[in-house]
Amino acid sequence: MAKEVMEGNGSFVSDMMEIRRRARRNMEEGAMTDGYRADRKKVVAILNEVLATEIVCVLRYKRHYFTASGINSEPIAQEFLEHANEEQVHADLVAQRIIQLQGEPNFNPEGLATRSHSEYAEGTNLVEMIKEDLVAERVAVQSYTEIIRWIGESDPTTRRVMETLLEKEEEHAEDMASLLATLDPKGAAK
Repeated sequence: MAKEVMEGNGSFVSDMMEIRRRARRNMEEGAMTDGYRADRKKVVAILNEVLATEIVCVLRYKRHYFTASGINSEPIAQEFLEHANEEQVHADLVAQRIIQLQGEPNFNPEGLATRSHSEYAEGTNLVEMIKEDLVAERVAVQSYTEIIRWIGESDPTTRRVMETLLEKEEEHAEDMASLLATLDPKGAAK
């Protein structure tokens, strides 16, 4: 069956012979086919900013994990560690997508903070640490939402990667807001 049709009647339209011919052309491009509609270089540049954001989040959460102290610190430190590990998974997903798009993931520490959407803020106590993490998660939620809207239908795979990250960042923000409300009920309401 060389051709099926999906028109108004619900049939699928595809010239399989043509798809096979195009798949053989430029095989060195891997997953990048003629069907890719986004500006690949711009998507890679944005993904490198996301990669920097995730790396900065890993570093901030790790610092908070190791420096958390006080009577309430044990469970909060464990939450920081869990988030650090999840942010590392995000960084890995983004780096893999950059490679799939034939880009180069930028792990260079020089300029990492300026490429990142979120800031690296240490905090001197648990409440400050949680607040800084909550701000960073809120920044990620906003910027990742904008990226998803910008990508739209032009790159469904990158959009799904970003949607996966967004879902987890929203969860992280809720975790930090809950911790903040527990430790600093007045500060959480501000």
